[in-house]
Amino acid sequence: MSGSKPLAGLLVVSMEQAVAAPLCAGRLADAGARVIKIERAEGDFARGYDAAAAGLSSYFVWLNRGKESVVLDIKAEADLALLRRMVARADVFIQNLAPGAAARAGFGSSALRAAHPRLITVDISGYGESGEYADMKAYDLLVQAESGLCGVTGRPEGPGRVGVSVCDIACGMNAHAAVLEALIERGITGRGKGIAVSLFDGMADWMNVPLLYFEGTGRAPERVGLAHPSICPYGAFGTADGAQVLISIQNEREWASFCAAFLGEPVLPAREGFRSNVERVANRVMVDGHIARHFAALTREEAASRLRAARTAFGFVNDLAGLARHPALRRVVLETPGGPVRAAAPAALFSDGARDLGPVPALGEHTARIKEEFAA
Repeated sequence: MSGSKPLAGLLVVSMEQAVAAPLCAGRLADAGARVIKIERAEGDFARGYDAAAAGLSSYFVWLNRGKESVVLDIKAEADLALLRRMVARADVFIQNLAPGAAARAGFGSSALRAAHPRLITVDISGYGESGEYADMKAYDLLVQAESGLCGVTGRPEGPGRVGVSVCDIACGMNAHAAVLEALIERGITGRGKGIAVSLFDGMADWMNVPLLYFEGTGRAPERVGLAHPSICPYGAFGTADGAQVLISIQNEREWASFCAAFLGEPVLPAREGFRSNVERVANRVMVDGHIARHFAALTREEAASRLRAARTAFGFVNDLAGLARHPALRRVVLETPGGPVRAAAPAALFSDGARDLGPVPALGEHTARIKEEFAA
């Protein structure tokens, strides 16, 4: 049985490219909305990021399933008029053009909602639409750097990049949640509303813990690689057969159990330097070194068996090959112009079954049909 599509019957028109706006629109498409993706003649530039997914871009395949692709030149009067007619029928209009570009083309969010009071508009930007950063280009890694995320990521030797586009993804998720809230409100009031989401705001929100810690103590959390700046032991340890096992001790009860059942040292929690989390953090090198010697004498499976017996939270530090064969990984098959692609499944599971996910569109695949449908 296919899962329900709660947004069936809604029309979303999205002038989108890259990651944040396509993610928002893609989640709406998964839930049954009809999403018309407006692309330039050369296409969403994310189409060209790589050719790893059946000859197509891995980013594009992930973010654009279930959409219709229409190629328009909004500087051409006929295409501009067509876009106006599409927006007039839409429930949601999304855009992530450069700040001010949509308004200059006649698609400013306030004006659109004045003309179409039920419309929900979504403006996605890098740093917001005003202020000295408004005109800054804002690709994901740039925002990771500007938001301080790189500063708290990596090893003591220097800042690091989070290995996926978290600023884009956070922004798209925020926009998606806000659209759903606005749809609920419209169901009550009958009126749409404007939504503005930026990459920077989304990541600044995620950075609240290190920000509040810094402003409360005057110190930034340390970069500690695969460890935790304020908990010890919480980090990765190598086994005799080359695996990396990451353990997490959250309280003194767990620490006592770990010492007794894993280390075989039930009196260790009474020794100076090991007695409390505060002491262990202050003596991290000694504590981690002591634990590391035990892991180094065990294989991956032996370590896992002991950790389970100790009821210690742990996980293996996998590479992508490890993820690809992970027993918890759920897959979906996406149909693309290059053939089927097996992707990681959407995170949410619904009680009425998995939803059918639409195919990934070729560039301009639906242009002729939509021009006919929305003809003057």
